[in-house]
Amino acid sequence: MNAVKLLLSLIALAAKQVMRHRTRSLLTLVGVASGMFLFTAVETMQQSLRVVTEGAAADTTLIVYRENRFCPATSRLPEHYGSEIRRIDGVREVVPTQIVVNNCGASLDVITFRGVPPENLTRFNPDLQIVSGSIEDWKQRTDGALIGENFAARRGLQPGDRFEAVGVNTYVSGVIRSPHPQDNNVAYVHLPFLQQASNKGLGTVTQFNVKVESSDQLERVAVEIDALFKSDSAPTHTRPEKAFFAQTAKDMIQLIGFTRWLGIGAAIAVVALVGNALVLIARSRVKETAVLQTLGFQRLSTGVLMLSEGVMLGLGGSLVGILGAIAFFESQRFTFGNEGLTLALRPDLQVALTATGLALLLALLASLWPAVMSATRPIVSALRS
Repeated sequence: MNAVKLLLSLIALAAKQVMRHRTRSLLTLVGVASGMFLFTAVETMQQSLRVVTEGAAADTTLIVYRENRFCPATSRLPEHYGSEIRRIDGVREVVPTQIVVNNCGASLDVITFRGVPPENLTRFNPDLQIVSGSIEDWKQRTDGALIGENFAARRGLQPGDRFEAVGVNTYVSGVIRSPHPQDNNVAYVHLPFLQQASNKGLGTVTQFNVKVESSDQLERVAVEIDALFKSDSAPTHTRPEKAFFAQTAKDMIQLIGFTRWLGIGAAIAVVALVGNALVLIARSRVKETAVLQTLGFQRLSTGVLMLSEGVMLGLGGSLVGILGAIAFFESQRFTFGNEGLTLALRPDLQVALTATGLALLLALLASLWPAVMSATRPIVSALRS
């Protein structure tokens, strides 16, 4: 009980020390917040990429694409392939999909239209929720579009609006939300409408989305689909949905992979900043620490005092940076696109917890040496300095 009381007293004293030197503390907090803002932004990109590229046991979706093609503009498959794929044992649902994008390269501003048969959308994606508008209106209007909530927020669109992009003029019938990140960044329209509006022509689609009965049938069904069209005029390459993303959006994955080094640099900068601030504090407080020890403070208490001050500066600044990054991504709703695939950059609870845990660890690590310096300095030499 006494130990807890002593610890609380030391924490209160450390808080007073932080408030005593407001300018120095504020500058340290700003520096730490900037570093952790950058780290959280990088971790958000890494986590968003992991979600869409790492396979899970529950995955049951295959993407059938034109062999040796990557951009949607170059993948052209006969629509009648769908009826032949449905006859393969283990296939539950097949949706022919036409994709039109404004940019196949890596970009932060990608507009993606997905044309699907209206009767198949909710059957293939039963988790879709209508946030506003009406799916019945979408089914009735040939030029209607159901747009993802991120897409709508980025463009400031709502049901009843019209918008034009990539030469396609549509009417917003509703805004949708999906647990699958890609659905929140695209506009779903009727397949015949998009085939005609994009001048691709009826009877040709970009890809087939195939649902199989269970995940252990993915590999077998993929092999059978590719074997079925191997000698056809448009041979296919079939992969699980997440593997398709990982292999197709290589430019985007390389760019995001590089940012990992920025995150590591930001973490090192936070350690250096907090450590430097505490070393300066320890040196400027030599006599004060010696007086405290003369009055009865134990060496361990002076070390704990320095650790507490370091944690307050490090963790306090880090929380500001982490919350700032989360608010920034929530308000901006950035979407990274490449080869017609989109990646929503959204922070989640795991990112926040990881960044907070790392911030605490970095603050303790940065405070360790200054705390040892403060606790082990001889009293006599400290009083004479």
